[in-house]
Amino acid sequence: MVDPPNRASEPLEGSGGMFDGIAARYDLLNRLLSLGIDQNWRHATAGELGDAGVSRVLDLATGTGDLAIQIAMKYPDARIEAVDPSPRMLDVAREKLGTRGLLHRVHLEIGVAEKLPYPDRHFDAVSIAFGIRNVPDRARALAEMGRVTRSGGRIAILELSEPQSGLLGPIARFHVRTVVPWLGGLLSGSREYRYLQRSIAAFPPPSEFARMMQQAGLNVLRVVPLTFGACHLYIAEPRRTA
Repeated sequence: MVDPPNRASEPLEGSGGMFDGIAARYDLLNRLLSLGIDQNWRHATAGELGDAGVSRVLDLATGTGDLAIQIAMKYPDARIEAVDPSPRMLDVAREKLGTRGLLHRVHLEIGVAEKLPYPDRHFDAVSIAFGIRNVPDRARALAEMGRVTRSGGRIAILELSEPQSGLLGPIARFHVRTVVPWLGGLLSGSREYRYLQRSIAAFPPPSEFARMMQQAGLNVLRVVPLTFGACHLYIAEPRRTA
């Protein structure tokens, strides 16, 4: 007789441990669940980090390294610190970076966005794609992003959202609320993808999240809806008082 699963031992939803469990299938699921559009969103994010002079970039919640790879390709002289709480996701990222010959420019590190081990104003740009939603203390993470970014540097946050208006809004919401957990559960783990749907629905609307960024000491330059509002790109810079 098979013992029932020990729920108390399961990793917390949204934690590095939870993502360890789906690391091997994460890229495939991303492509299927976003219909391949997620890479276009990352490309747009990389393009917002500054001009050709960008030399030091921090990519938080780097996961399997897709955004770090886009940044490395966009800025051939840049060195990227790529941080994530999931060791297995970083293992996948390391393999992908090695295949592309980028390991000498992208340094992978286990860590969390709320507590960054870097000096003030150390980076030209900071990015995070599909990760701020999973950070327990978002206000502290946003403040840390501002702290480690130089004056005039860019902070780019890419995050999923539920479209609330327009003709395609109901279709997009059906995809997120029904198709995503069903297909994710079929191919990977229903628990993880039910969490994904809930976390998207619970994430603040774009205007509210932009206010949170302002309150954390960031100057929000613009908020860009992507693919009918299924995703938003938040562009900001640190606000210095002196």
